Amino acid sequence: MTAQRSRIRFGPGLLVAAAFIGPGTVTTCTVAGASFGYALLWALLFATAATMGLQEMAARLGAAGRMGLGEALRADFDASALKWPLAALVVLAIFAGNAAYEGGNLAGAALGAEALGLGDGAHSAIILGCAVLAALLLLTGSYRHIERALIGLVLVMAVAFIGAAILVRPDFGEIAAGLFVPELPAAGTMTALALIGTTVVPYNLFLHASASKARWSGPEDLGAARSDTILSVGLGGVVSMMIVATAAASLFRYSLEADSAAAMAAQLEPVAGRFAPLLLGGGLLAAGLTSSITAPLATGYAVAGLFGWRADASARGVKGVAVTVILVGAVLGTSGTRPVDLILAAQVANGLLLPIIAIFLLWAMNRRARLGAHANGLFANVVGVIVVAVTLLLGARLVGLALGLL
Repeated sequence: MTAQRSRIRFGPGLLVAAAFIGPGTVTTCTVAGASFGYALLWALLFATAATMGLQEMAARLGAAGRMGLGEALRADFDASALKWPLAALVVLAIFAGNAAYEGGNLAGAALGAEALGLGDGAHSAIILGCAVLAALLLLTGSYRHIERALIGLVLVMAVAFIGAAILVRPDFGEIAAGLFVPELPAAGTMTALALIGTTVVPYNLFLHASASKARWSGPEDLGAARSDTILSVGLGGVVSMMIVATAAASLFRYSLEADSAAAMAAQLEPVAGRFAPLLLGGGLLAAGLTSSITAPLATGYAVAGLFGWRADASARGVKGVAVTVILVGAVLGTSGTRPVDLILAAQVANGLLLPIIAIFLLWAMNRRARLGAHANGLFANVVGVIVVAVTLLLGARLVGLALGLL
């Protein structure tokens, strides 16, 4: 067996982390902290551990199996009578989920622009402008040149939230209780599912597998792929928890609502003072643009893999699917729904979609004919089953509440 190179080399894991530390994460974590204090931190702890487990599988599929997730599913079901029904289910699920997510991304970018004082009262125009910019960047491939700058801005905002969390002096006893003593307030099911949906992002599984296939050379790089995944996702999880803790200490403590960019910016005042709206606005705008590129691109990869098209960012099929996702997201973003509500709904949709995609990932990772010694073992399968079970239970509870059955 070829020796694994375990030296730490950052790769696709950073892109995954930047994708889930988007406007949805900032908004959802702020709402969670402002509405329920520290009570839902356990959902983020679970989501971070689940993301590490599932994304490690996706990275292993790409690095050792030399396949994207869409390609693996097509190979497994190509000769089966279930081929087209399953392809239709995955395409519908990933397309619908990412279109909703894209609407949230564009709404988040617009929130950021408004926090910067750009185009007050022109929310729909800002969303359409961001959608056109994202489409042009994807069609021309220019996003590669600005991706690092956008990720840099998001990371600056993340550091600011960590600093704010320290300065507002949260109650560490309550943080520990929120992390390790699960509690689900009566009105907290939707928010708990949204916290999971904004962290364990289903499209990231497709994105990570395809990116790992391109980034890593083979099984010998699995050590580096795992280190990249664990460190990057762990950092993202810590940032998300700090946002909840900051909102709990600065908004929940004083019964303030997180219903606008201005309200969310109040968390950063201990760090940035009067520049807090500029910091939050710039970060939200950058996060929205970054995610509004990665979500459609991942959808393109997924559909291309399932139908046997060339799975490359420059391929016409991938570009066509990506631009369609942007267009549908723009329609959702300009539907008149409050940005915060739209972002939360998108994260809930992600949480409901997650069990479907996780089941397909588990199927692909147990194909020993493809992965050999690198197929899932007992521990990885247990992690996957727990993720599916918890998200199914939360989703069933949410549906039951909506129908008045609970």
